[in-house]
Amino acid sequence: MTREETKRVSLHLLAAGVAMFIAFGANAEDLDCKNPVTQADMTACEQARQETADKALNAQYKITRAALAALDKDLDADMRGAEKALVKAQRAWVDFRDAECEAAGFQARGGTMEPMLVAGCIAELTDARTKQLKELAETMGN
Repeated sequence: MTREETKRVSLHLLAAGVAMFIAFGANAEDLDCKNPVTQADMTACEQARQETADKALNAQYKITRAALAALDKDLDADMRGAEKALVKAQRAWVDFRDAECEAAGFQARGGTMEPMLVAGCIAELTDARTKQLKELAETMGN
């Protein structure tokens, strides 16, 4: 394939991807996640739930991190490290969550249910982690 043909194929693939994104975006608005019918609907609903959970987690993480940073400021230099410990824990938790949910997806490995299982697992674990971070911040006085 010539360089020009490669560019042309790439542009066609990009255009097809954009068209699919636009079509899915329009369909997502019509999606009834209280009563999804098709596997595609169920997967889209779980992915939306994952996205919502991720946004909530990120917001709570900022609050909790700020609370631990404030705690560190009130401690003697040799006692500080709460914020650093949280960052370390959160990174480890993300690795755990992703691996745990990848493993959960093996229930339907290669099938159309796999992405739904992974997204649902991520949403559940993320919701639980958000709750943990909120409780941690509350114990710090925030």
